[in-house]
Amino acid sequence: MAISFEILGKSAACSARAGRVTTPHGAFDTPAFMPVGTRGALKGLLPSDVAATGSQIILGNTYHLLLRPGPELVAQLGGLHGFMNWPGPILTDSGGYQVYSLGDTNTVTDDGVIFKSIVDGSRIELTPERSMDIQHQLGADIIMAFDDCPPSVDPRTSNETHRRLSAKRSKRSAEYDHNQRLDLANERTIRWLNRCAEFHAASGRSDRQALFGIVQGGTDLEKRTWSAEHVCAVDLPGYAIGGVAVGEGFAEIVSVVEHTAPLLPPDRPRYLMGVGYERDLVAAVRAGCDMFDCVLPTRNGRNANAFTPTGQLRLRNAQHAADERPIDPTCDCPACAGWGAEPKPFSRAYLRHLFQAGEMLGPILVSLHNVRHFQQLMLDIRACIREDAWSDLASRWPVVRPDADRSAPEGGGGE
Repeated sequence: MAISFEILGKSAACSARAGRVTTPHGAFDTPAFMPVGTRGALKGLLPSDVAATGSQIILGNTYHLLLRPGPELVAQLGGLHGFMNWPGPILTDSGGYQVYSLGDTNTVTDDGVIFKSIVDGSRIELTPERSMDIQHQLGADIIMAFDDCPPSVDPRTSNETHRRLSAKRSKRSAEYDHNQRLDLANERTIRWLNRCAEFHAASGRSDRQALFGIVQGGTDLEKRTWSAEHVCAVDLPGYAIGGVAVGEGFAEIVSVVEHTAPLLPPDRPRYLMGVGYERDLVAAVRAGCDMFDCVLPTRNGRNANAFTPTGQLRLRNAQHAADERPIDPTCDCPACAGWGAEPKPFSRAYLRHLFQAGEMLGPILVSLHNVRHFQQLMLDIRACIREDAWSDLASRWPVVRPDADRSAPEGGGGE
């Protein structure tokens, strides 16, 4: 196999485990948080700065890199590692999530998905084989099977935003049967996985690129069981839980993950896709998940929202206009600890000014802080697993408590 997974420690209090995944481009420690560089870059951040945050593996997206610059060019220029000057491990998503997120511009069939390009409106066809071929050219260490990601909950019973999006995505919303949609997605996902696995095996790349399968099923635990049994029947280097945090609440996320993670092989990495709030991450680690990714650190950073151990700071708020404190005095990122021989932190007042003035340094500094925030959380979680110090973790990180509001409007900056 292209990767190896070693479990280095287990918690006696829950199913959490600490380990290491070794890939052709180096190793990364687990539990691992992967920052998302959708189009081959973490917006505004140099690869060296990303590495300095403690990030050991990053993620790119097949669909978006297909549109621009195209996998052929990436392959010609050294694969994604050489193209973006990132020497460490890379994981690429298959484009399957876009089946869900771009539902208003695609047509799904049993053979694959036909998209309307968000770049020029052209017709883009993505099949399991095409997804594998693109990911082979991109050259990521871990590649994902092409799957059908359905809404996790019936869109007609969710909030107004999801109902509006659902109506936009489907003219047949009145005829929508959620159970039927979940069953169809499960069946497609396993059929597409078998096609991905066959194409990947025939490519001769199994010793260079590790293919992960994805479990679907929405919030229906029986359907999750069915999907896990069928996906795990295909012998792969790792497995993922997909279709989570796409409309359901915290309790439902925890229910799905606690049910599904134990169904995945214990000797393979378990990847929970697209989950990023701190309390969600800790709950998933306790359930036995090893790998995570989310756009939250950089997306929020670009919008002046900074993560802290006690909640988010909205740096555009007027209360920060003359605040001399850094985002988080306990953080060692360049924004909070400064740089150079005599480092001086950047104040909340200065950061607010940068956003108010439209200066690009603001999004850069807050994005760097946010990525470091999540990597520091992972460091503390790994230490917590080794020492079974879960109460200490909750004391150090109040935001991970189950009753914490993941979108808390203001945090105390570690005070």
